Order: sequence, then structure tokens, then C-alpha cells
Amino acid sequence: MSCRLSSDSILFENALYRAVYDVAGLFLPCWLAYVAAGLVIMLILINAVLLGAAVVTWLERRVLGRLQNRVGPNRWGPFGILQPIADLAKLLTKEDLVPAGADRLVFNLVPLMMMAPLLLMTAVIPFNRNTALADLNVGVLFILAVSSLSTLAVLMAGWSSNNRYALFGAARSVAVLISYEIPVVLSLLGVVIVAGSMSLGDIVGAQTVPFLLVQPMAMFVFLAGMSAELNRTPFDVAEAESEIIAGYHTEYSGIKFALIFAAETGAMIVVSATICTLFLGGWSGPFPSYLGWLWFLLKTLLIIFVFIWIRATYPRLRVDQIMAFSWKFLLPLSLINLAATAIEVYFLRGPDGALSGGDLWLMAGINIVLTVLCVFVFGDLVRNRSHRGRRSAGAPQPAVPGAAQFGREVS
Repeated sequence: MSCRLSSDSILFENALYRAVYDVAGLFLPCWLAYVAAGLVIMLILINAVLLGAAVVTWLERRVLGRLQNRVGPNRWGPFGILQPIADLAKLLTKEDLVPAGADRLVFNLVPLMMMAPLLLMTAVIPFNRNTALADLNVGVLFILAVSSLSTLAVLMAGWSSNNRYALFGAARSVAVLISYEIPVVLSLLGVVIVAGSMSLGDIVGAQTVPFLLVQPMAMFVFLAGMSAELNRTPFDVAEAESEIIAGYHTEYSGIKFALIFAAETGAMIVVSATICTLFLGGWSGPFPSYLGWLWFLLKTLLIIFVFIWIRATYPRLRVDQIMAFSWKFLLPLSLINLAATAIEVYFLRGPDGALSGGDLWLMAGINIVLTVLCVFVFGDLVRNRSHRGRRSAGAPQPAVPGAAQFGREVS
């Protein structure tokens, strides 16, 4: 006897879950089919994140090799495509070491704490129409809340390792995460105001004009802020190998290090998918009913390439520069974007509270100009304040004639 999901179930709208549930219901009792379908979906999510992390690791090393004019992995398999498998085999055979003075319980929980937010965030991202495992009406808030768990995991890793380098790396990372969380949250408020909903599916449906054009300043702030929260170059002071070895995961080895590394790479994938959903229209494109998953994948790969491109281009910043970039640059931009968006929506929305395509194009024109002006103005202010601060601190003057001019040209 087959089973059917009730229409009031949170999983009813998920096409994949419903298909697995209907097939399992042909052979199992309804309650057992419900459990089995859930386990199958969780297995798909976990393996998708881990397999995606392995593929993106290979892709990043190959692209970095091309961008920096050097050879990437090319020994294991054609084009080095089996290199992630070789790395995994090496990590699985390494000895699992725990420092003598470490808090073993907290130390061992860190890899799980790093992976859990990724799986929870993946569950609410719609890869196509009606494919999110849980289409929450507070999807944006859920992603912001769940992603903050990584701060706790990083602090646990640094504190439990009984290693000063790990503790320094954790302190740096927590400071960066807390500082950049504020402009990131404010940037997404503009998206929520324009879409009129916090549901990720509704936000995709509201993008008759991609929010990349309607909210360019929010896109810039969110991309820069998430680069810092992911410890990506140029914000990777928490893992500065030349200063503090590997940061908060210095003492981790074997499969634990593999899980932490997979979580960091998988976080880039999930963030790229989130950016694709919020700013690039998600699955929207020609023939979305059949090719929606393909458009979503291509847009996500484009964002991943941007992350890799930034890593290959910019050098690592100092800690004070990273904090100043958040508080003196991204925070004012996010506040200006929020105020401008609220004013625009107030005057342009129709009687039903919705925005038409023409209204969105008008907002796009205004916000693109505003973004360019604000980036140049606040960038110049931050740069000038930095130069004045160095002069007032008594920085030594160059003794060689012409050295000052040369320094200005280089900077």
C-alpha cells in the first residue's frame, strides 16, 4: 500500500523528497518510509557537500596555477583530477594525534561543529523550483543564524588545543567573524526589503531583474564580508602560515583535519550558492523547468571562480587593515544601501506593496551610480586616514632623494 505525504507537511513541496517517499512507501510502512526518505536526503546532502569540496579543491588548485603562471596538480590522473582522492588517502592513513594538555571532548567535537552548519544551510537552498528540503519563510534569517555556529567551532578549536598559536588564530578569526557579521546582515536587509520576503524561493521569484543590478552595493558588501568570514585571501590572518603556523587547526591531523578542510571548502560552495540565490536569480534562465539546475550550477561556479580570482590577485592584509575595512568601509556602505533601499521601496512600490519590473530597473540605475560614488568616496577617506595615521605616528621618512615619490607611485 503506497503512502502519501500530507499537504501540511514541511516536506510536501520538496519534489525529490516526495519522490523518494512515494517509492519507499510501496515497500515500507508509512512511518518507516518517512524516516527512510529523510535518511536518503541527508545522505545526498552530506555526500554532495563532501564530493563538492573535493572537486572545488582540485578546481581551485588548477585555476590558481593558471592565474599565477605555474603548474597545478598534474600527477594523479588526467589533469591531476585524482589528486583529491590521493590527498584523502594520505590523510586517512595519518596518525590521529591529540595534544597532551588538550580538552579531548571539545577537541574532538570541533570537526562536527564545522560541518553541521554547512549541512543545515544546504537544506534550505533551492537548487531548482520546489527542491529545497525545507522552504522556510525565514530562510535568510536561518542562514545567518546557522552560519554563526562556525564562530563557536573556531573558538572551541583554538581553546581546546592547548596551543598558543591555535589560540591566537582563533582570537583573530572570532574578531573578524564578529566584525564582518554586522555589515553582512545589513546588506541582506536590503534584499529582503526589495523582495518583501525572507523565503529564498520567494526572493528568486521576485528577481524579474537580478538583484545583482538592483542591489549592487549589497552584493559587494556581502561578497567581501563572506570572503573575510571564510578566511579567504586577502583576509586569511587566522591561518597565516608565516606567523601562526595554521591557526586554530594547527594541532589537528588525519581525518579530523580532512573534515575541517572539507568544511572550509564546502563553506565556499554554500556561500556561492547563497549568492547565486540572493543576487543572480537562482535557477532562473531559459527553460527553467528543465534546465533550472544547470543555470544554478553555472552561476554558482561563476561565484566560486570570483573567490579563486580574488585569492590569486590580492596579498594578505594586516589585522588592523582587515578591521578598518569592516568598520570604516563596509559598515557605512551597508547603512547607506539600507537607507537608500528603504526610501526607494517606500516611493516606488504599488498599492499591493509589490515592485514592478520598471521600478526594479529604475532602482538598478540609481543604486549602480550610488555604489560607484560610495566606493570611491569611502575608499578615498579610508586611504587618506590611513596615511595621516602613519604620519602622525612618526613613521620614518625616506633618506634617499626621490624615494617618497617612488613609494607613492607603488602604493
